[in-house]
Amino acid sequence: MEPENHELLLPLVEEENICLPLPINVVSKYWNIELPMDEAIEAAKKYSGFEGSVLIEGIEFAERYGLTCKIIHSSLIELKKIIDLGIPPIVILPGIPEITQHASIITGYDNKEKTILHYIQKGNQEGEQQEGAIPQDIFEKEWSEDGKLLIILAPSDILSSVKLETNSNNNSNLLCFISEKQNILKNSSQALESLKQAIEIDANNSTALNLLASMMNEQNSSDCVKYYEKCIGINNRSYLSYNGLGNFYLKTNQFEKAEDCYSKAIEINSKRSAKIYKNRAYLREKQNKNSAAKDDLKNYLKYYPNAPDRGIIEQAIREL
Repeated sequence: MEPENHELLLPLVEEENICLPLPINVVSKYWNIELPMDEAIEAAKKYSGFEGSVLIEGIEFAERYGLTCKIIHSSLIELKKIIDLGIPPIVILPGIPEITQHASIITGYDNKEKTILHYIQKGNQEGEQQEGAIPQDIFEKEWSEDGKLLIILAPSDILSSVKLETNSNNNSNLLCFISEKQNILKNSSQALESLKQAIEIDANNSTALNLLASMMNEQNSSDCVKYYEKCIGINNRSYLSYNGLGNFYLKTNQFEKAEDCYSKAIEINSKRSAKIYKNRAYLREKQNKNSAAKDDLKNYLKYYPNAPDRGIIEQAIREL
C-alpha cells in the first residue's frame, strides 16, 4: 500500500538575489551544491533598478556549478512522478497582485488530503523547513494559467534517468527565459529573435506565443492579436493572453472586445491583477455602464489597497 503523503526534506535557506532566486538556491543546496552569493551579487549589477528576479541567471549559475536543467510544460501526474524520484520541481505560478509570475518549489503532495506542498521560506523554532499546503484542484488551476511550466534542476546522471511523458521542447522553453532576460536588459531585438527561434523549434509553445504577442503589443502592432489567439487556442486558461488582448483592444478603442477579454481573464483568476479592474472600469464608463464601472473600481481598491491613485479612484466611485 502506497504512503498517503510524499514529501522531500529541503534545506532551510534565506539568501536570495536577483541572479540567484530563492528556489534555485534551495534546490542547489538540496543537491549539496553551494552557489557563491558574491558571484550572484556581481552579476546583479547589470540589472540595476530592476525589481524581481531573473530566473535564467540562477539556472545558468547552477549549471556552471554542475547541475543540469530541463524546462517543460508538464502535468500533475508528471509532477508527482518527479517528486517520487526524489527531485524537487520548481513551478511557475501566478504572482500576487501586480507581480506577473513567481517560481515556487514543490516539496511533496498528499493523496489523502489532495494537497500540493510548497516550500515556504520561514522555518519553525527547530530550524526545520515548513510547507504550505494548497488544495490540488486550486494548484492545478493556477498552474495552468502559465501553461504548467516546470523546471527540473538536478545532477545530469539523475536528470538523464527521468523519462518525461509530456512532449515539451526544453530548448524552445529555454529560449523563452533567455528572451525575458534580454527584455529586462532592454535588448529588444535579441529578445524578439529568441522568441522567433523558440516558435520555430516548437510552433505550439504557448509561453513563446504569449511573450511574442506581448512584445508586439508593446510596439502597438496588430500582429499581436493572432499570437495571443493562437496561445489561447493551445491554453484556454492563459490569463496573460486574455489580459494582453484586452489591453490591445483598449488602446485601439475596441471597447466591447476589450471588455470581453478582461472579463474572461477575471473569470480565470479574479485576484491576479488589480489593474485589470481599473481598465475595465474605464471602458465600461465609456459605454455608460456606470454601475458595473463602479463595482470594478471598488475591486481595484480591494485588491490594491495601497494604490497611489486611491484618492482619485474614491472620488470617481462617488461620482459614478
